Amino acid sequence: MAAISASQVKELRERTGLGMMECKKALTEADGDIEVAIENLRKSSGLKAAKKAGRTAAEGAVVTRVAEDGSYGVVVEINSETDFVARDDNFKAFADKIAGAFFSAKSEDVAAVMSGELETVREQLVQKIGENISVRRCAVVEAAEGGLVGEYVHGGRIGVLTELKGGNSEVAKDVAMHVAAINPSVARPEDMPQEELDKEKAIILAQPDMAGKPEQIAEKMVEGRLKKYLAENSLTEQPFVTDPNQSVAEFVKAAGGEVLGFIRFEVGEGIEKEEVDFAKEVMEQAGRS
Repeated sequence: MAAISASQVKELRERTGLGMMECKKALTEADGDIEVAIENLRKSSGLKAAKKAGRTAAEGAVVTRVAEDGSYGVVVEINSETDFVARDDNFKAFADKIAGAFFSAKSEDVAAVMSGELETVREQLVQKIGENISVRRCAVVEAAEGGLVGEYVHGGRIGVLTELKGGNSEVAKDVAMHVAAINPSVARPEDMPQEELDKEKAIILAQPDMAGKPEQIAEKMVEGRLKKYLAENSLTEQPFVTDPNQSVAEFVKAAGGEVLGFIRFEVGEGIEKEEVDFAKEVMEQAGRS
């Protein structure tokens, strides 16, 4: 059985709002897997939802570029080891150069775009700054006929591209701002993977208030809760962040447009980051000197 660390308990508490002992017990039963622990808690205690993981595994920046006519755009993540370096002017200039290269190439192939001169520039920057720097990923969004791509970057750490059919660049940017703030799972309810729906249905059926319900009533309850789940996690159905009285779809429709999709990058998402005790590290180095 995996040992449960204090940082795991802390993260689960932050994401669920539950007590320390309950979180530790849940983690122990899940063999240290936080996502499994959350699923089990939702089944056993009726926990409605949990915050997404707040820990990021790397520092750096997310940069976007969109064509003047809105026909296509790119979003790129460039990583550094520390936030201090991510704020450095040399790093920022490098990130802009990389974004320009991907924009010109209209390609998501990191290895291909970074070959040759750009890789040399990266290596020189690593030598100059003394920290590892890498280009992690890129996404390209091309607008359908009659559509356009919008962009928004929040604090250099979250970058969003949105694709609309119709509308205008300001509306596309406003929708991108909503995506950056709310982080929906999919653009439209029909885009939700069946695997996710099956998983959510299993969680709903396992909740305490479903016990002993007749099959027909249970199915209606599941249907209603799945509909609510889709509304909460689909961009088009969410209350628009600057005007909760209308949905995102309604906001865009009022401007003569329709939401087709989005891409959202956040610095370091999905990468494990080693926790470092800097005070301890400094003391150990001082002891060796």
